[in-house]
Amino acid sequence: MLTIVVSVVAVLCLGGTSVAYVLYDRYTSPDQSAPDITVNNYLQAYMSDRNDVRAQALACDDTSKMAELAALRADLIERENRFQNTFRVKWGKLDVREQGDRAEVLVDLTIGVSVNRVIQGDRQSWRFVTERHDKWRVCEASRVK
Repeated sequence: MLTIVVSVVAVLCLGGTSVAYVLYDRYTSPDQSAPDITVNNYLQAYMSDRNDVRAQALACDDTSKMAELAALRADLIERENRFQNTFRVKWGKLDVREQGDRAEVLVDLTIGVSVNRVIQGDRQSWRFVTERHDKWRVCEASRVK
């Protein structure tokens, strides 16, 4: 009788742990349901939060076509260290051009810094290419000149 009770409790614990994991994963995973949402979440993770782990989850495995964005972030970090100031990256509307499992997302990034209580900024147009595999992922990033 004791083994039956222990077995039932063990099964219930394992089942509860599985359900908890699935629910935790669902509610903590970034939304990748659409190209613009994925790019927005990627920019938040990579440029604003500077959270490479979170950004990696939103990107394609091959990030070689995102080197220009990586260079921009590295430049901002270097300037922050040199001038002891923090740059903020913001963006507005994301313009999506979807074609099947591939989409181009155009967005203007505004890079701002406060110097002597005066906000100075630069606006740059960027193009992101997303692809849908299991979810939408950011695969390319380049500045539009």
